[in-house]
Amino acid sequence: MLTRIPRLFYGWRMIAVGSALRVLGGGLYYYGFSVFFLPLSQDLGLNRAATSLVFSLARAQGALEGPVAGYFMDRYGPRPLMIMAICLTGIGHMILSGVHSYAMLIVVYMGLVSLSFHAGFMDAPMLIANTWFIRRRTMAMAIISGSVGLGGFLLTPLLSQAIHAWGWRRAAIANGVAFLLLGLPLASLVRRSPESMGLRPDGDPPLAAVGRGAHARLDVEEASTTLRAAMRTSAFWFLTIGTLLRIVALSAVNVHYVPIMVWKGMTEQAAAVMLGAQAFLGLLSHMLIGWIADRFDKSRLMAICMLISAIALLFLIYGKTKWQIWIFLPLFTVVESTFPVNWSAVGDFFGRKHFAKIRGTMSFVQTWGAVAGPVIAGATYDSTHSYVHLLWGLIGVLLVTALLYALVVDPAMRTERLRTES
Repeated sequence: MLTRIPRLFYGWRMIAVGSALRVLGGGLYYYGFSVFFLPLSQDLGLNRAATSLVFSLARAQGALEGPVAGYFMDRYGPRPLMIMAICLTGIGHMILSGVHSYAMLIVVYMGLVSLSFHAGFMDAPMLIANTWFIRRRTMAMAIISGSVGLGGFLLTPLLSQAIHAWGWRRAAIANGVAFLLLGLPLASLVRRSPESMGLRPDGDPPLAAVGRGAHARLDVEEASTTLRAAMRTSAFWFLTIGTLLRIVALSAVNVHYVPIMVWKGMTEQAAAVMLGAQAFLGLLSHMLIGWIADRFDKSRLMAICMLISAIALLFLIYGKTKWQIWIFLPLFTVVESTFPVNWSAVGDFFGRKHFAKIRGTMSFVQTWGAVAGPVIAGATYDSTHSYVHLLWGLIGVLLVTALLYALVVDPAMRTERLRTES
């Protein structure tokens, strides 16, 4: 008798689609801004603080959109917002190639390129993972989150070569075309939820097959906390503020990555290769930390990761040889690799039904870290002509972040503990 091979759960196809969109956005926009940084600023005659401000204003825009986008996705699903983000980012890059003033750079970058990027490429894929999975939520989120690094490894070095060969303006046009031609077909494959297809999260059998008792146990296991109730918990605020500080450190280094490596004595092309290498190592780090997070306390794991990343910055400060700087790469990847752990903890604590609204509200606060980080980095360099003071400051930020994550407690556990003590 032939053994029937079980079909792959459809949710993994959704993870593949979300990951592919993250590869595209991560390689051509998230990491891509760093390789545009120097040629764009030199062409327009901008200092580093001014160029960083463009990136920061775009992140501020993403913060303001977060709660609205969360409400929209909880109501209509992620696909419409994904399509909007792909169109605006693609067309925006084409128009970006024609800017010749700082004012127009701000208008085009904010009004088109980044208008809905964060919601469509960052928030929406995470919503997919949280909707389609419960028990395997962290690994699903880790795959999607790590795909940003894969995009940096595969696409950012190609973008750097395109800028070197064609100039940043023609490379921006090519960026826009790639977003439209690759992104739109991917977004069309997105499905809203397992329930919309007659399925259940994690590929569990239909309720009729497992009985009413199993359904009851599932209801107990999955939280369904409203936004208002979530905001009354300490876990919400420790995660929100901790991630805000973590994003300050991450965005400061990522946006200035190529300039920092040039400051350490590398060429722009060598720095871009190193950025791609870090992105690839970030993918491996995402998988490892995602695997650990399903077996270990998430808040303590994130605290440990922040301590590791602080040590990584010491290698960047004191490193004088290539091998010392290469040690920095895998250690610092844990800053970004804790993103899926953070959002998986949010899903575990508060459930699926109101996830997008809760994530959007958290992002409204957290994204201001991406506003502050690059501008502080640029202003520090402009005033000191060195990144060493910035890096020491970021070490302090990461240590405070570790403390905040260590204080996070599952609200259900805290409630049970208070009930027992009373």
